[in-house]
Formats: sequence, C-alpha cells, structure tokens
Amino acid sequence: MSERTKEYFTKPPQPYWMASTANTDYSTLDKDMKVDVAIVGGGITGILCAYWLSKEGVKTVVLEADHILQGTTGHTTAKITSQHELIYQKVQKQISEEFARQYADANQTAIKMYQSIAKEYNIECDLVPQSAYVYTLEDKYSEDIVNEANVASSLGIKATYLDKIPLPFDIKAAVRFDDQAQFHPRKFLLALADKITHNGVQIVEQTRVVDIEDNGDHGDYVLMTDRGTKVTAQRVIIASHYPFYNKHGMYFTRLYTDRAYAVAIKMKENYPGGMYITAEEPGRSLRSQTSDQGELVFVTGEHHKTGQGEDTIKHYEALVDFAEQTFPVEDILYRWSTQDCMTLDGLPYVGHFTSNTPRLYIATGYGKWGMTNSMASSMILRDLIVHGESPWQDVYNPSRGTIGASVKNFVVENFNVADKLIEGKLSPLPESVDIQLNEGKIIKADGQRAGAYRDGQGTLHVVNTTCTHMGCELNWNSAETSWDCPCHGSRFTYEGDVIEGPAHKPLDRHNEVNTIEKLVKEDY
Repeated sequence: MSERTKEYFTKPPQPYWMASTANTDYSTLDKDMKVDVAIVGGGITGILCAYWLSKEGVKTVVLEADHILQGTTGHTTAKITSQHELIYQKVQKQISEEFARQYADANQTAIKMYQSIAKEYNIECDLVPQSAYVYTLEDKYSEDIVNEANVASSLGIKATYLDKIPLPFDIKAAVRFDDQAQFHPRKFLLALADKITHNGVQIVEQTRVVDIEDNGDHGDYVLMTDRGTKVTAQRVIIASHYPFYNKHGMYFTRLYTDRAYAVAIKMKENYPGGMYITAEEPGRSLRSQTSDQGELVFVTGEHHKTGQGEDTIKHYEALVDFAEQTFPVEDILYRWSTQDCMTLDGLPYVGHFTSNTPRLYIATGYGKWGMTNSMASSMILRDLIVHGESPWQDVYNPSRGTIGASVKNFVVENFNVADKLIEGKLSPLPESVDIQLNEGKIIKADGQRAGAYRDGQGTLHVVNTTCTHMGCELNWNSAETSWDCPCHGSRFTYEGDVIEGPAHKPLDRHNEVNTIEKLVKEDY
C-alpha cells in the first residue's frame, strides 16, 4: 500500500451515498398516534413498504430510530440485480425447482419496478442498465458457474456462460446476467420518501421503538418508543434490519450478521463497465458510479462475522491492494463498511413474523442482496396485508418447511454464538494497558470487563462492554471506532450509544474515568 493510501486512512469512513446527498429532518414522535400499519425501520424496505401501502390507501407511519436511509441502505453497493452469486442452482438442488422459480421471478420483477417507479416520478438517481457477472479464477468453481448459467436460463433469466470478461485479467469461467441495473439508492429513496409523505404517509425520525405490546388476535398492537410515546396499529411490519423484537420467532437463533468493506477509487483510465463478483473467497465485488468527482469504482468484499474480525482496518487495506494490482489507481475518495443479516438457508425471511401472528410481519435476511430483495419484500408484504396472499410468499416465508436443509447451519451458527458468549466472559483481563490516541482496548475496571477508547484529543472513554441485547461481550472495531457484538451484531459508539440493533439500550458508561485513567499508561 502506498504512503498516499496510508495517509487517506487517517480520515473517518464515509459512504459515497451519504456524502453526495443531504441529510433528512423529519419530526420526532412527541405524541401518541393511531394508524392502520406501523413500519419499524426507515431503510429501503420500510420506505418501499410505505410506498406500496400508500397507493392502496392504507394509513401508515414509518418509525426510524435515527435518520432514514442511513443504515445498511446508505452503506450498500446498490446493485439492482437478480444475480445473487450462485444461488439458483443451490435453491433448485437443496429445496425445489418451484422455490428457485419464485425467487427468480421476484427479483427479476424488482428490477423492472425500480425502472418503472423512477420513470413514473421522474426520479434522477443515476439508474443505468448494466450486466452482472460472477467469475472465478479457480477451476473448482467452473462447473458451478456452468450449472448456474443453465439453471438461471431455465428460470427465464438472460444468463450466459463465458470464459472471458471485460476485466483486465484471465479467468476460468463466468456467468453474465443481462438486463440488470445499478443506481444511487439515496437519490431514489429520498425522492420517494418525499412523494409518500405528500400521499399521507408519516415519517418519524429519532424515535426508537423499544417494545411491542400484543393485545391478542383481535386487538391492536401498541408500540412503545424511547420518547415515552405510543403508536397503536392494526398491523406492524418489522423492517429494522435485525429484528429487535425477541418474543416469538426466535430470530436470534436463525440469523447472523456479516460485515463487509468498500473503497471508492478513481482510476487513470475508463472502467470497462459491468458489475462483478467472485465465486470464491476472499470475495471481491466491483461496480462503477458517476459522480461530480468523475467516474468512481467501488471495490468491495473482505467479509467476516460482526465482532469477530481481527484488526478490521486490514480489510480496507486488502481491498486497496487488490485495486492497485488490478487497475491504475489515481486516488481513493471514500471508504465505508456495512453489515447484512444472513439466514440459515440463504433465502430471506419475509412474511408473517410467525405462523401464529397473522398481523405482525417481518422482512430481514437479504444476505447482501438487499436492493431487489427489499423491493420484492415490500410487494410481498403489501399483497399479504391487502390481499392475504402473494405469488412469492412460499420461498420467502419465515416459517417455510425447509429447515431440514439448514439443520447443520443452525447447529454451527448457534454453537458459534455460545462459544463467543463463553469466550467473552472467561477471557483474561489485563491489569494495565497502554492505550494510544484513537485506540480502543479491553481493560479491567473495578474488577469488571470494560472497554476503553482514547480519542484524538487524549480523552479516555470507558464503557461496560456487556451487550444490552443478550449479554455477550463486545469487541473493538478499529476500522469504525465502535464496540461490536460477536453474537448478534449489535454495534455501539465508543461512548456507548446504539449504532445498530437488535440492542436498543445504550451501554453503561463508567463514571470513575479519572480513577481508571491511573490504570492506563500515559505515554502517548
């Protein structure tokens, strides 16, 4: 990595999508309200659900804990594609041909819906057609890619097998999906949010839903917020990425979170076009984006479970090394990371929260393919609410009867959670540590595990590192200066505030920082 690149990494991370759009300023919820449908979560799924329901005349509110479209939606790669690595052959083989067909139809339809909505409302969002490629540099994936091209074609997708692609290196095999697209997600969704508020939808920001009271089969739901206000709703959609609601469902046993990283580079020559992803690990994904600074190329990958990466800054460095080995890099303009909810069988959970909650719905587990899956999910939930059924409900059903194919993953993932829980509780704590500027470490404070971070001005910030969700011990994320949960993916600032759930309570802060300071060497 060049010295210029190393210098860039002294800047805090910022997604291009956030840097190139204005912040929102919707009101908070300062009084109780009653609606037909309450949507918890103001990301892409929440806004799209509100859009479709508003067209049906359903009185709807979107409740966002922070500001809308700043979470995973504001940190995506924004590929509008039905190409989700090598999923179709897997679904066809492990589950059924019908499920593979439903999934293909849902995601192909989603691409058309983005194009249709953007055209209908004249939304300028950098939406352009692109082909999407999966390629491999290893012989062992060649047969899988041939199979994926054949299965996808049989499902009505324009999929073609290739032995060459437009990138500047040789490959073993690739599959290309045509008639795909890419866009600027915040430009699209901010415009759509404005449209739906003029159509009766209320968007509420900086209002976190902390609990849901279920009043039985025929009663309304009551949503309690951190502001002391309540929302009464006939139906509720949980679109908060990782579900914060633990009653019923047991989603914390069926989901895990995975982080990935992105850098936006500027090249000395033109990008060849197309969206790309590798079949093998370590994953590498590429796409371009027009901007006021010229053409950008997003290089993404380097995934790991949340809270379980090593020195997370190394993931950014690996992406930059790949970029510099592949393209003539002129500059690095942005970097960011994100996390996605992953399901046991690789298919999202969208529909009734459980089979016994006919008026409570969920949409989660997009497995890093949230652009088309969020559109498909919003259409499924609209159909279930308005019509009682959806043509894609079976493949997305959170209670689908295909758990047999996922038993091994269920055991592995829950053993991993238990292992991290025990490891965090039993790991030895240092009596004293040396904490440099902009560095975070685990320390022993009053005989207990604590997290200490020294900011750029030398001030020490100390928090209790026990996650407020289910009690796992947090680990330090050096790339994002955050405390991350290795069990269920909650993340907190170095001051203890919730960045993303399922946790909704902040970490306790240590008041005796001056006393703790004596345990920390002051040679920075």
